[in-house]
Amino acid sequence: MKGFNHLTLRISDLQRSLTFYCDILGMTLVHLARTDAYLEWGTAWICLLEKRDQKFPNEGLGMDHVAFTVEESDFHRLVNRMKKQGIPIVREPIKRGGGLSFQFQDPDGIVLEIFTGSLKERMKNWQ
Repeated sequence: MKGFNHLTLRISDLQRSLTFYCDILGMTLVHLARTDAYLEWGTAWICLLEKRDQKFPNEGLGMDHVAFTVEESDFHRLVNRMKKQGIPIVREPIKRGGGLSFQFQDPDGIVLEIFTGSLKERMKNWQ
């Protein structure tokens, strides 16, 4: 693991959250869509994901997941090590958002992700 990559938060009102994160906390808006926004501060970033309709009642508001950066050359080795240890898998390895992604749970059920991409690479999907 190289360090922190991003945090995805499930929120109830995108415009209200943008005011808070941009105007009050000073983050920079990089991308805005109908139900999500990507904000950057320093070398880290946040995805705000609006969840108004609550199609998935078990997905309340709050933290969706925390992602950590890994080198692409280490990605599959780390995934295999976690699988051998019986770590609960949330999403199998997939190429998405400009990098390789694998989601799993920590011992308390908190969803974590290892990710090989960056915000710059993810934004290529919207340009």
